[in-house]
Amino acid sequence: MYFYQDTLKEHHHIHSAECRYSCDIHGCEHPYSCQVCNMDFRDKNCLTKHQCIHTGELPYYCAVCNKGFSQRGNLIKHLRIHSGERRYVCCVCKFPFSAKSSLIRHQRIHSGERPYACGVCNRAFSDKSNFIRHKRVHSVGISYSCAVCNKGFTRHCTLKIHQLMHSGVRPYACTVCNKVFSQKRSLTLHKRIHSGERPYACTVCNKAFSNKCTLTLHQRIHSGERPYTCATCNKSFTQKITLIKHQNMHKG
Repeated sequence: MYFYQDTLKEHHHIHSAECRYSCDIHGCEHPYSCQVCNMDFRDKNCLTKHQCIHTGELPYYCAVCNKGFSQRGNLIKHLRIHSGERRYVCCVCKFPFSAKSSLIRHQRIHSGERPYACGVCNRAFSDKSNFIRHKRVHSVGISYSCAVCNKGFTRHCTLKIHQLMHSGVRPYACTVCNKVFSQKRSLTLHKRIHSGERPYACTVCNKAFSNKCTLTLHQRIHSGERPYTCATCNKSFTQKITLIKHQNMHKG
């Protein structure tokens, strides 16, 4: 719905692909270019929204939990978590999703589609985020190794956290039961045992959990997602530890 005739005319240009203002430098179609990543845009408004990614600006805030977003579309998707709205339904198993992208990823479970293939080892993935994490194995490599157990890490900070296991240093202590931990995050999770806090709730069955990881594992019961696949027999699993145990069967 457009309340002003000039606004309606401006909107029509999106569909007509009319380019009314010529640019001698960039050309006609995408005259606005981001100075950080060189991505081109059709109009200045789109460029301004895009630049929030680089500046870290979060102009859109959720009125329920105060979480900030750089794009209005991302805020709209987020609000569906609070409203419980799930407008996208799988035609195979009827499982509903709040975002279309989540439905598309889920449908690959039924179709077996794995559109993201590694150019180095040819391993294929159904989810882009898993594919990106996998590529780091080839591109980054193992730069930092533990002097005690030789376990390799791609980041120095991760190695430092790991080394606390061997050193026995546990600088974080629970004020209730005096149990000590090597990581602050582990202490935070532990405290919820005493407080009974369960901040992560399943949007399908409302079951609540004390940590996000457990919630993620639980949600796979509803979605049927099995992100960990054996490279030998293609059998898939909901948890990485289950995959590792399975792979040992092939080694033995």
